[in-house]
Amino acid sequence: MNSRTNSHAEHELTQLAACFEHWRQHRTSRAEPIPQSLWEQAVALATVLPRSRVARQLRLSGQALKHRCGAQPLVASAQPTRATASEASRTALDFVEVTAPAPWPLPTSGTEIELHRGDGARLRIRSHEPQPPIAALVRTFLETC
Repeated sequence: MNSRTNSHAEHELTQLAACFEHWRQHRTSRAEPIPQSLWEQAVALATVLPRSRVARQLRLSGQALKHRCGAQPLVASAQPTRATASEASRTALDFVEVTAPAPWPLPTSGTEIELHRGDGARLRIRSHEPQPPIAALVRTFLETC
């Protein structure tokens, strides 16, 4: 991250901290939820600055900000708990088939004709045109003996 972007984000974080403080001083009750617009700004800053720093400066729960950012909490034990198992079952995805392109070029449709005469002469014609003009060639080949 370049210093100009970092300093701009730092400035926005300071302004957002002032907005949070204003909201805290003027809310009607302590149980009033944080407005969605403040959460959205906090999440946006957490994509540019360290999430822990944003949470500390805005006086937010680190876990709440992590949840709002869409990050999945890490499970400390190797055994999945009931909560994580039920969350995993809710987020299970359906099967999606993806067809991969062939690793080699597929032959284009065309015509291949191989003719053999009684004297052992062979004529092989390959054409990628839908209707190749081969009648005259075949007639000449078969008539020449």
